[in-house]
Amino acid sequence: MVVPAQGLPASVRIHEVGARDGLQNEKAVVPTEIKAEFIHRLAEAGLTTIEATSFVHPKWVPQLADAERLFPLLDDIEGVALPVLVPNERGLDRALALGADRIAVFASATESFAKANLNRTVDESLGMFAPVVARAKEQRVHVRGYLSMCFGDPWEGAVPVHQVVRVAKSLMDLGCDELSLGDTIGVATPAHVRSLLAALNEEGVPTSAIGVHFHDTYGQALANTLAALQHGVTTVDASAGGLGGCPYAKSATGNLATEDLVWMLQGLGIDTGVDLGRLTATSVWLAERLGRPSPSRTVRALSPDSHKE
Repeated sequence: MVVPAQGLPASVRIHEVGARDGLQNEKAVVPTEIKAEFIHRLAEAGLTTIEATSFVHPKWVPQLADAERLFPLLDDIEGVALPVLVPNERGLDRALALGADRIAVFASATESFAKANLNRTVDESLGMFAPVVARAKEQRVHVRGYLSMCFGDPWEGAVPVHQVVRVAKSLMDLGCDELSLGDTIGVATPAHVRSLLAALNEEGVPTSAIGVHFHDTYGQALANTLAALQHGVTTVDASAGGLGGCPYAKSATGNLATEDLVWMLQGLGIDTGVDLGRLTATSVWLAERLGRPSPSRTVRALSPDSHKE
């Protein structure tokens, strides 16, 4: 039943991260052809932004070592943005050589995670990203800045809002077009979300440039998303079937499931352009190939037979 609520956006763009963030933590390597079909199915379900892969060194994320083989298999997808993650200038070179026109860099709001993920301090990592962003903008490539540990860090605990704002503002000052706020270990709550968004606005980061990326560790991802929507955010990251975590933050559980997000947004009368039935079927299809049920509650509710033991 659709019951629209006051003060919410008319439409939301879902930034689908299942093929990259969702699969990167899988222990068994997923065949390139399966990844390509997964992305095609996501596009056919109506998703217009699908993060395809990452050009990191294969040593660090073996699951995504096939980026050069995968990306050309997506050439026939039309009208869909296919951003890729790049860690440094070498990664940018690889992405540009394949014609990527949207990239993302991945920063941390905390020193502990910057060290664990990038083996650099926060400021050193920003220095590494500066030429990447500058070169990308010279090539008219859209740049997204991911910022992880925006609400809590497994080593440092709660992260002060002003600390997040400083790094977020630095990313935008480098020239990023878009900022994704990551609740990497899923500890955010709605008032914390509203506080951070308001603080970013005060420092000149417009809501229109902000996306949110919630994990569901404590079951708060949808509540936090609703808080962001009430603030005016219209870009929400999600992962088909609820796949994903973070290989460098062991307490991070799955991303917000795209199906759960679409169910809520549809109920609020917010347009996503996504066919929930086709999306659910896609997650069931992938779950069968991964050999385990989807953690998404909506997938389980709409496809109960696929989850019988």
